[in-house]
Amino acid sequence: MSDGLIEKYEEHLALVRNLSENSIRGYVSDLNSLLEHINKLGIREFKDLELKDIRSWLAHFQNNGAARSTIARRIVSIRAFTYWAASQGWIPTDIGAELEIPKSARKLPEVLNQSEANLVVESMQTRVNEAPTAENLRDLAIIEVLYASGIRISELCGLDIGNIDFSRNTLNVIGKGNKERVVPIGIPAARALDNYLKNGRETFANTKSGSAVFLGSRGKRIDQRLAREVVYDAMAAIGSEMGPHGLRHTAATHLLEGGADLRTVQEILGHSSLSTTQIYTHVSPERLKEAYKQAHPRA
Repeated sequence: MSDGLIEKYEEHLALVRNLSENSIRGYVSDLNSLLEHINKLGIREFKDLELKDIRSWLAHFQNNGAARSTIARRIVSIRAFTYWAASQGWIPTDIGAELEIPKSARKLPEVLNQSEANLVVESMQTRVNEAPTAENLRDLAIIEVLYASGIRISELCGLDIGNIDFSRNTLNVIGKGNKERVVPIGIPAARALDNYLKNGRETFANTKSGSAVFLGSRGKRIDQRLAREVVYDAMAAIGSEMGPHGLRHTAATHLLEGGADLRTVQEILGHSSLSTTQIYTHVSPERLKEAYKQAHPRA
């Protein structure tokens, strides 16, 4: 197989497309998977790749029960690669452009109602009241910040102390593609965050901590796996298995139910497209009834 292909593509994704490490990892993983597949087909030079070979690769996942959304993601990934490969002369033409992305049924995300969300936060606060350990202070701050801001778990883990503005109760968040945005947080979240920084963080901190806000037991910046476990543990209070993404859905839904407009929620969540945010426009039957009563002259 052509030498240096993966390295050059990875460099393109980082320097030209400015993708996050997670996105680059996904694109490269898909490319490695394709290369492994076509190698089994006996293709030794990438210039000999044909559309039928890519379709054979995709069919392998479909036959093994991969979800339609997973197939669609892999098609997007490989289409991006073949476009670049053709522009660089690795393949004669952009054969991936002929791949059609299957439409996936868009499901409404699972969300907590406001009373459930309050119960989750209250249960974490009770832990702190009973045992104000550094871990409990940190975990309460994590849940409060995720619910208040709707930021991604990767964005939470990447927070530095300098990203917090307590005078305005805002966070300066580095999102996908290294795009910065300012996200507001409420007073309870700011209070929990301040309490953790003053009374909990130093217990974890050491020479490896740097300016990271949330730290693990060894003093390093908290990783996403541990942060997810904090969320799963908090959700046990209401018998839910919801993870961080569900908490993000919940924050967005509650913003809209409280009267925030779609563009504001788009900005807070860091969505590049408004259509991505529109999935949150589902509303509860109670809100529909209330809106109907207020708006219709014969309600």
